[in-house]
Amino acid sequence: MSAEKTPSPKPEDGPARPGRRTPLIVAAVAIVAAIGITAAVGLGGDDGKPSTGGSVAVVSGGDDTTRAATVLDRPFTKPGLVLTDTKGQKYDLRERTKGKPTLIYFGYTHCPDVCPLTMSNIAIAKKQLPKADQDKLQVVFVTTDPERDTPAELAKWLPAAGDPSFTGLTGSFSTIQAGARQIGIGIDPPKKENGQVVSMHGAQVIAFSPTTDQGYVLYGEDTSVDDYAKDLPKLIKGENP
Repeated sequence: MSAEKTPSPKPEDGPARPGRRTPLIVAAVAIVAAIGITAAVGLGGDDGKPSTGGSVAVVSGGDDTTRAATVLDRPFTKPGLVLTDTKGQKYDLRERTKGKPTLIYFGYTHCPDVCPLTMSNIAIAKKQLPKADQDKLQVVFVTTDPERDTPAELAKWLPAAGDPSFTGLTGSFSTIQAGARQIGIGIDPPKKENGQVVSMHGAQVIAFSPTTDQGYVLYGEDTSVDDYAKDLPKLIKGENP
């Protein structure tokens, strides 16, 4: 989970710095992969409610700890989210991305670092694909701060942070939070601390296969342009990276 805020600087502190990030779920997955065991990750079930037993997704580790991708043994079902896109139109996530290679990320436009970096890395890697593959790839950015991230705000931010083709979605926070839980991503309602908005959100990108519509690959916030560039051709075909 990523905690991000920009506190008001005190005179003796010098310039303000971006807030700390604590990617709890991603760190857990990385540890699992490193030691080569099977473990459960996630915060909720397909109904959007917190899980009381069993696992949402299972990842099995290997001996290659340099890989950016974590392939899930038990893939996520695509969230049944119906939200509003940057044109103010209803967007049914399952219906609109059915049979298409899709990357889903939950973040917010006022994020000081990880969100724009993630969108930029994906956008740069996407440009390295053949045009036909670029047209196939769907990148969906779901805001975790819907009060400030209106359709107009997302429409302005996404082309600058990433790519004009990226889909930006907003809606009620409760709906977004439930959808995030369905793919193991925790987000908390934005809150104010000392006059600044603090947002807590998981920093994972989940890749959904065009052949099964299942979320079978997870990427953490440290995934580079080269990592995405290497994996995207396989993800577009529904293959394991």
